[in-house]
Amino acid sequence: MPKKAVVIKNKLGLHARAASQIVIISNKYSSDVMIHNNDNMSANGKSVLGILTLTASLGTELTLDVEGPDAEELLEKLVELVNNKFGEKN
Repeated sequence: MPKKAVVIKNKLGLHARAASQIVIISNKYSSDVMIHNNDNMSANGKSVLGILTLTASLGTELTLDVEGPDAEELLEKLVELVNNKFGEKN
C-alpha cells in the first residue's frame, strides 16, 4: 500500500475544481485512495465533498494513501497533479 506526503502549492488551496481533478483521475483507476490531513481527518479520494472537508489551504501537508492493483501508477498521477498546482498559475 503506497503512501506519499504532498504539500498543497497552489494559492487557492484544495478548492472544488482541484478536488474534482483528484476525483477524475482517481476514478480512472480501480485502486482506492484515502487522503489524510494533519488534523487526523480522512477523505475518500473519489469523493469531491469528502476531499473538500479536509479544508487544505496553501502549505497544507496531505498524505495520499493508495491501495489496489494499480496503486503505484495512481499515486504517481496524483502527486504530479498536486506538484503541478492543479494546473493553476499561482
